[in-house]
Amino acid sequence: MVNRLKIAIVKNQREITLRLSKKIGLMISIQTSRLTLRDFSQNDWLPVHSYASDPEVVRYMDWGPNSEEETKCFIKRAIAYRQEQPRRNYDLAIVLEAEDKTIGGCGFHVSSPDNKEGWIGYVLHRDYWGKGYATETAGALLAFGFEQHKLHRIFATCFPANAASAHVMEKIGMKREGRFREHRWVKNGWRDSYFYAILDYEWKALKQKK
Repeated sequence: MVNRLKIAIVKNQREITLRLSKKIGLMISIQTSRLTLRDFSQNDWLPVHSYASDPEVVRYMDWGPNSEEETKCFIKRAIAYRQEQPRRNYDLAIVLEAEDKTIGGCGFHVSSPDNKEGWIGYVLHRDYWGKGYATETAGALLAFGFEQHKLHRIFATCFPANAASAHVMEKIGMKREGRFREHRWVKNGWRDSYFYAILDYEWKALKQKK
């Protein structure tokens, strides 16, 4: 009974489809020009593990490299988010439409409903780096946050050494707000983070220029 409720909203060539099932809750699918961002399923654990267990892919992440059990636990947690009422957490598979293949994962989370604030994140299998997929994903997540959740501010972080991720955030219009020094204990050491953010009216202004 997956198709009890289906809503398709097309804005700026992005289609957002919401499907409601009594068994698994609200499911989401966001289409961009080349990608689909959708809820994970149990069948995704192997392609997820192929990048989540890769030391090079997770070098700048605060998790990983994953064991098989850790990847399966992540998938289980991501699926459980569908039961939230209202839903504020989304861990989504990045699917390359041309290959019908899960090539990464991304997240959108409403961190402060009262302040209308949320954050985004993304990770890709290394075979798909440098092709613009991260930028396409991050841009779609901003649209989802501002258009569907009516947020005022969306932020993201990265380690200063992760120049590629910083470039993605700058490319979608986010501004670097500062550097938090040694604020996180990650993989046996303190790490700094760059903080990036964009406000709703800044995002709307950028959209109007395109």
